[in-house]
Amino acid sequence: MNGNKKSDAKKLIRHRYGENRRITGEYDRELAVKCRNGVFVGGKTGDVTAFRGIPFAVPPTGALRWKAPQSPGDSDEVFEAYYNGKSPIQTEWKTEQASYYPQGEDCLYLNIWVNRSDSSRDKSVMVFFHGGSYGWGGTADPMYDGRALVSRHPDIVLVTVGYRTGLMGFVDFSELEGGENYPDAPNLGILDQIEALRWVKENICSFGGDPGNVTVFGESAGGGSVSLLPVIPQAKGLFRRVIAESGSVALTFSKKECREFTARLLKASRARSMDDLLALDETQLRALNEKVNFYNNFPQRDGRIIPTNPYAPYVSGVTADVDLLIGTNSNEMNYWIGEIGGVVPFRFSIPVKFENDLRILEQKDKARVRRFMKSQSGHSMWRMAEFYNEMMFRLPAICQAQEHARNGGRAYMYYWTVPSAMPLRKACHAVELAYVFGNLDETIYTGERADETLAETVMQMWTNFARTGDPSVEGLEWRRYDTETRASMVISMQPHMKEDVLREQRKLLFPLLRYMINPSYTSLDFNVPFVRKVVLHSAAAALTVAGVAVLVKKLLEQNE
Repeated sequence: MNGNKKSDAKKLIRHRYGENRRITGEYDRELAVKCRNGVFVGGKTGDVTAFRGIPFAVPPTGALRWKAPQSPGDSDEVFEAYYNGKSPIQTEWKTEQASYYPQGEDCLYLNIWVNRSDSSRDKSVMVFFHGGSYGWGGTADPMYDGRALVSRHPDIVLVTVGYRTGLMGFVDFSELEGGENYPDAPNLGILDQIEALRWVKENICSFGGDPGNVTVFGESAGGGSVSLLPVIPQAKGLFRRVIAESGSVALTFSKKECREFTARLLKASRARSMDDLLALDETQLRALNEKVNFYNNFPQRDGRIIPTNPYAPYVSGVTADVDLLIGTNSNEMNYWIGEIGGVVPFRFSIPVKFENDLRILEQKDKARVRRFMKSQSGHSMWRMAEFYNEMMFRLPAICQAQEHARNGGRAYMYYWTVPSAMPLRKACHAVELAYVFGNLDETIYTGERADETLAETVMQMWTNFARTGDPSVEGLEWRRYDTETRASMVISMQPHMKEDVLREQRKLLFPLLRYMINPSYTSLDFNVPFVRKVVLHSAAAALTVAGVAVLVKKLLEQNE
């Protein structure tokens, strides 16, 4: 994205900002809904009424910074619900449109879309959690606008939720003076999501939604979030179904992995205690975030909120009471070609990550990887990309689905193959979002307007699952996933069922899931064979290992 396009996108997003105010005079009672924490007045477009910026928690500011969310108090006051709440604090980023929206600590708000042409009072509810590597994203992203979906499916109530990200939502203070008073800090964003679901359960009936038929869905970090929610006791009973797009419990960090971010945060802020961090104002926090956001944490497997082995609850049957629809895209990793600046940076960076991850494997598992790489065709970077398509996305999703099914839970899988129109992206990470929401003109991932017929089918699948727990559509049965047939819906221009997609790759690499390979690159060692090879073949050995390390780091962090 060039500078002018970035500036135009920023202006387009920012012009939508406004602050909802308390209403003391007359208001349109047909557009008002009474909730426990106030009466909220939405805005109507056609048959769809949107309620934006409804607070679901007390603002996490002041003494509540880095604390678990608190439910808002009861109120009979009347408020506008015309504008999205602020985005969480994050670095502005070209593919995260919500990052251009005004940001702040006070970001715990949700949006609701209701189609008044259907007056029933027991509508299925779909609650969406955005992606963004747990460091970006927000409800202001136009990709997540709910009007198109609810226009086509008036018996659905759609909710989108904001939550804390990055240094405000996922940071471990356990080894910092005063940090013992902030035990929830490594997983605050997940706790925010649970608080939002509590609000939905208490209030969604006022919007015509059925609190007993709530489906949580999300993509990337959102897909990871909704995969984690069934394993967290505090979230039990708050939803009935899960749709996880390109995200799983694998998108988590160990306590050790989380320490790197804390160290960077303390170095950048020069803080020696929690008191020092609490003394920072919001402007200082945003400036600090600019320095560390590229190294943000994922949710921590802390053994308190999230199990140290997050697959275990799926294996033991804890999750079997919810219905699960989960899937991945065939070329997930190709998304990062754009994120890090093109195919050349991608070619330099992925081998460094790959060779670091190989180091932790036992010899027998390294042999598995070698056999996998030999089975693939094309340049080594594409073979490595396919390795990560499997290890970070598809195989974790399969593990969740198969263990869920083994314990009697209803599980469905998909494998998305419809490509982006952008060069080299293919069926990359996030490409399905425009289809899921019906926002066909949002081309940031698809490259061109999404196919309308396929979008109608996909929306029907997702909403059918939310209604009944079965994503089948007319003329196309979506069979459940099990360990005998391993049937998945291949979502192509002509969706169809296929048994045991990429069977040999699954069998070869599945045992490697125990290593919990994830996208972390904060502690990469650049003294690896690939870097040494680059040094050896550089002109007159002009590049040292340290020099190549600096180069690759810059490529990983490249913004344009």
